[in-house]
Amino acid sequence: MALNSDEVRKIAHLARLAINDADIPEYARNLSNILGLVEQMSAINTQGVAPMAHPLDVSQRLREDQVSESNQREHFQQIAPQVEAGLYLVPKVIE
Repeated sequence: MALNSDEVRKIAHLARLAINDADIPEYARNLSNILGLVEQMSAINTQGVAPMAHPLDVSQRLREDQVSESNQREHFQQIAPQVEAGLYLVPKVIE
């Protein structure tokens, strides 16, 4: 699929990108190549191929959740500017 200059300008406008007129032919060629690759990939028969989350057959090692620090809530709230009912009070920023 070959893109023309007007289509590249429209795509740039939709993407809110400013591009130079001198660069449009290169963008058109590159975008056309990408779309051509997508067309080739779409033409491949993938019936019976299971989707993969990762190309390698590996699983992530997980560790048990363990508490590594003591509860210091009271200490931190003592040095906070304003606290009420165990919550930090902050200035209103949205009217």
